[in-house]
Amino acid sequence: MKVNGQHFRTVWMPEPGIVRIIDQRRLPWAFELIDLHSVAEVADAIRDMAVRGAGCIGATAGYGMALAACEAQNMAQLDALAQSLIETRPTAVNLAWAVNRQLAVLRDQPVELWPSIAKREAEAIADEDAAACAQIGVHGLQLIREIAAKKPGVVVNVLTHCNAGWLAFVDHGSATAPVYATHDAGLKIHVWVDETRPRNQGARLTAWELAQHGVPHTVIADNTGGHLMQHGQVDLVITGADRVTRNGDVANKIGTYLKALAAKDNGVPFYVALPSSTFDWRIADGVKNIPIEQRGGEEVAWMEGTDANGTPHNVRVVPAASAVANYAFDVTPARLVTGLITERGVFAADEKVLCAAFTDAARASVL
Repeated sequence: MKVNGQHFRTVWMPEPGIVRIIDQRRLPWAFELIDLHSVAEVADAIRDMAVRGAGCIGATAGYGMALAACEAQNMAQLDALAQSLIETRPTAVNLAWAVNRQLAVLRDQPVELWPSIAKREAEAIADEDAAACAQIGVHGLQLIREIAAKKPGVVVNVLTHCNAGWLAFVDHGSATAPVYATHDAGLKIHVWVDETRPRNQGARLTAWELAQHGVPHTVIADNTGGHLMQHGQVDLVITGADRVTRNGDVANKIGTYLKALAAKDNGVPFYVALPSSTFDWRIADGVKNIPIEQRGGEEVAWMEGTDANGTPHNVRVVPAASAVANYAFDVTPARLVTGLITERGVFAADEKVLCAAFTDAARASVL
């Protein structure tokens, strides 16, 4: 995707020993790049959400393992560095998937070859993520074309939640990939952007990147989606995912479950877009078994914005004496999901269907 006309990925390795990322904590107030020089710095960037989003976390962890391959002198040290990355964010499965993929290619290789092997594998992980998201756009475009054909010349309204755009992946995004493909194909499309408290990734990130691409959009309060659906102003919902179980349960940003319930009640299609690296084939019941990250209460109690001069400030929006809970994700049961948009096509959120569609290395790699 482009920022002010220049193409960027969210994470890359400009030279050996350096991982470069977009600092997503600064958006949309400032576009800044950060260079990470160690596994510890990569772990901090993931934990503090300088990088966030399933695919972006996975790719960053892959590059982090390229740094680990330079730092470690033996397998025990490499395993320890790998574990330090895995522990940063427990819900997003792409992180552990990328780290374990690196461990698998390094385990039986001479230590002196680790840096070159790990860098090559990190590049492959990033390239595959970008390619998968591009294909998600192709398959999602077909869904939107079908809706557009039923209302010729009328705008198709998509509602999304959180940020599953190119900032959440290496490029293109998952939930936004069909939107960008539709816009680029010349069809009329508009996006309702949930603000997505508590970190406002919709208002801050999704809105920013849609504006960069020229896609018409409107930011709404999180609780507005149901009202819009009741009044026929949403044609479909597309969200991303941080983990999808083999039966189709979807873990995503807190509030996704409520959007799925509203969509079901109003007959609005509810789609989830994800690359195959986001599937967790070990789990069949997401509600019971997906670990839900609980983050610091300060994310709820405080908000960042700018004053009239554009200067960022943090302000407290919760009484200091009040306790705060911050559940970062919820799980949407498969029965509420119309379909899963993947790089291989659109599939029902059904265990038999999914296992039949992903029986090769894409599935075996996480078993």
